[in-house]
Amino acid sequence: MYRSHNCGELNANHINKEVTLAGWVQKSRDKGFMIWVDLRDRYGITQLIFDESRTEKSVFELAKTLGREFVVQVKGTVIERESKNNNIPTGEIEILVSELTILNAAILPPFTIEDETDGGEDIRMKYRYLDIRRNPVKNALLFRHNVAMHVRNYLSNQGFCEIETPYLIKSTPEGARDFVVPSRMNEGQFYALPQSPQTFKQLLMVGGMDKYFQIVKCFRDEDLRADRQPEFTQIDCEMAFVEQEDILNVFEGLTRHLLKEIKGIEVDKFPRITYDYAMKTYGNDKPDIRFDMKFGELNEVAQHKDFPVFNSAELVVGIAAPNCASYTRKEIDALIDWVKRPQVGASGMVYVKCEADGTYKSSVDKFYDQDDLAKWAEITGAKAGDMIFILSGKADKTRTQLSALRMELATRLGLRNPSEFAPLWVVDFPLLEFDEESNRYHAMHHPFTSPKPEDFELLETNPGKVRANAYDMVLNGNEIGGGSIRIHDKNLQARMFNLLGFTPEEAENQFGFLMNAFQYGAPPHGGLAFGLDRLVAILGGQETIRDFIAFPKNNSGRDVMIDAPSVIDDKQLEELHIKLDITK
Repeated sequence: MYRSHNCGELNANHINKEVTLAGWVQKSRDKGFMIWVDLRDRYGITQLIFDESRTEKSVFELAKTLGREFVVQVKGTVIERESKNNNIPTGEIEILVSELTILNAAILPPFTIEDETDGGEDIRMKYRYLDIRRNPVKNALLFRHNVAMHVRNYLSNQGFCEIETPYLIKSTPEGARDFVVPSRMNEGQFYALPQSPQTFKQLLMVGGMDKYFQIVKCFRDEDLRADRQPEFTQIDCEMAFVEQEDILNVFEGLTRHLLKEIKGIEVDKFPRITYDYAMKTYGNDKPDIRFDMKFGELNEVAQHKDFPVFNSAELVVGIAAPNCASYTRKEIDALIDWVKRPQVGASGMVYVKCEADGTYKSSVDKFYDQDDLAKWAEITGAKAGDMIFILSGKADKTRTQLSALRMELATRLGLRNPSEFAPLWVVDFPLLEFDEESNRYHAMHHPFTSPKPEDFELLETNPGKVRANAYDMVLNGNEIGGGSIRIHDKNLQARMFNLLGFTPEEAENQFGFLMNAFQYGAPPHGGLAFGLDRLVAILGGQETIRDFIAFPKNNSGRDVMIDAPSVIDDKQLEELHIKLDITK
């Protein structure tokens, strides 16, 4: 037995007890006649003491050779610590060591294994196995485990059955790019790694499983950012004989359960807003409602004067930033520069200070009087002490720009409190979006999403106006989950494929298995998938998912620790019937 206890459990109740511990040397302090060593494992730190007058000489001399991250086993007696450390659970005691075994020596790590490390992100990703020894990363992974455990327990108690679906599937042209896997036994043919288990979970409903879930790896070959990885994990769910309301209720329940059990927070209301309202009011379909700053459209009260910038705009829209009337000209100019950045793309910005005495001071006083500015304040909800920021231009582009400014202002003003949680549902998404480049419609979610029944007639006459029976859950400005009621009728699914530009032959080739299954009695069904990585990060008070993944990829999709992706040898390529032209 390598240990009788772990390094986080001993306390004053164990004094005079003989114990065996094992772990890593966090640090060592050699005072000549006395050596203290902090021994660390997953559970905590215990201080060891080697005393020249009480420790056998050979053990004492061996202790002098210990370096950081040595793996050791010790036996000794729990004694009261003279200098107590109230910051750790084991701070009342230490171990007077009688036996020391070096299980494995270690070279000096490339960065310090401390909560506040001197290692940059690149070096820590290269030595991720060392980074995991640090409390922030270790605790993030334990936190993820705790969330996943509560998810499994909740869904199981709701009658859901966890079922695994295949990883080697058929490539489909919709959505993001697939990762493809060549088949050695089927020359010239390829599997794809699943972007989601979508069709399989629908087939499970045809199979009568009624309630399915899976915490599953999914894969998308797309550009990366802080909250996106080429492989990610979904809480994937599907239910039969349900309508939208049934699904929203179940997953409101799951979210409430997680917030209560993980964060100790009770959430009563999950507001529901339509996609159109979200875009008009917040400029995006995943609004952060922890703070206000709703959009106020100003066309009617701003396009009656001789100000050509507003008069030529499709949309003039503003937000009221609380308590910002005190901003200096330097601070305002910095914000104007911020919205002009290529990432935002605004050509300029108009501002109005709402002074404490009820008057207004703007950057367009030459064109607008106090009555005009008062109307702007009324529409944007601005109060004395606030500042109104106004953008104008093409409607969709301007809303996107103002949405970015809204989030930036909220960050600067400290309104995005990571300890506050504000969930909501966004519903009634468009079913389709038109792509001018390909001159055809694409599914906004996926081809299996059902139109709202009241919009069926528009499929032939005005498909761009058809609303999807779809819904997203948003938490603190992040989409954490989305789903829809699915099409379960073969004829309606065929109409959908036709709208998306599939020929009957293409639809049969890609999805014939699903269409055939529908002929054998497919029940009404729908589902939802939560992004586990993002959900865990937000619950953990972060918006970057990387530290909540054991072995993440970098922004180029590379695993710098194992150096993947990498080339494979010619023999493997030959077995896979692949020839590479390296001259290009």
